[in-house]
Amino acid sequence: MASKAILERTEVPVENDPDILAAAARLAGEDLCSISDLSSSEVRAILKLGHDVKQNPRDYRHALDAKQMVLMFEKASLRTRLSFETGINTMGGNAIFVDQTNSPLGEREAIADVARNVERWVDVIVLRTYAHDTIMEMGANSRVPVINALSDFEHPCQALADFMTLQEHFGNVRGLNFTYVGDGNNVCHSLMLTGAQLGANVTVATPRGYSPDIEIVTKAREIAEANGCEVRLLQDAHAAAENADAIYTDVCVSMGMEHESTKRAPIFRPFQVNEALMAKAAPRAVFMHCLPAHRNAEVTDAVLDSPQSIVFDQAENRMHAQKALLLLLLGGLPNSAKFQ
Repeated sequence: MASKAILERTEVPVENDPDILAAAARLAGEDLCSISDLSSSEVRAILKLGHDVKQNPRDYRHALDAKQMVLMFEKASLRTRLSFETGINTMGGNAIFVDQTNSPLGEREAIADVARNVERWVDVIVLRTYAHDTIMEMGANSRVPVINALSDFEHPCQALADFMTLQEHFGNVRGLNFTYVGDGNNVCHSLMLTGAQLGANVTVATPRGYSPDIEIVTKAREIAEANGCEVRLLQDAHAAAENADAIYTDVCVSMGMEHESTKRAPIFRPFQVNEALMAKAAPRAVFMHCLPAHRNAEVTDAVLDSPQSIVFDQAENRMHAQKALLLLLLGGLPNSAKFQ
């Protein structure tokens, strides 16, 4: 696939942007459990708003005044917790953290009962869980928006921030050649769906037996066909890296799967992102990782610390993309100076 990224951005002010206005009307009060909950125009709207929030933070300083957000996390977190907390705090809202690492949701009390309590005190529920079903059940029983901040099936907030970062580096990502190398996991699933929504060509290279979920693949290919791009699955990392504009990897042993470390290490060794693999990519290619990285396992220090690496730009943009998402789900735009 030849790289055909269009290096242009729309200059339509956000307050007049039809994608943002339509997304604000449709998404207010809704959940975000999966990228597939969003249309292509809604993904574009979140990212456009994310760029504006990043460039003009003062315009949104009071957009979510008095809004309360609870974060209920079964898994450890650095970027996700801090980016959500700082995001809502800088828009006038408040974050409440509930540590569920020693008491998974549904263990002490039925998830439906948790939802019916929490919805009476807060405006949005942010969950970081092991089981995706936990997020789905909370969303089905809560009258306030529920956001998937990571489950075993998807990581939508990460993917939104990642493609926002690619837009900063390449402009419009339509036609961009995006390659993911490694485990076909939750991050991979959200990246496939987001790339397809934005018209990027997505190639996923995994070892045999570690491909992404077939339902996600089917959905991503349906979206890609509608948007004039393609989704490919390979089992050769070097073939996947050919002419890639971006190469992305993640740990090969996700949280909760540590017991598979010894088994997985030799299987994933040929999928390590190193200098030889990056040399296959396009000259302007960037390296991406959701972090935390296991240095010199799935990626070498030479790549992770290279000028091609944009991993900390991705981490920064978690906050901006999530601020945009919160604004849309909580109906915050009318309170912004830009939307008065």
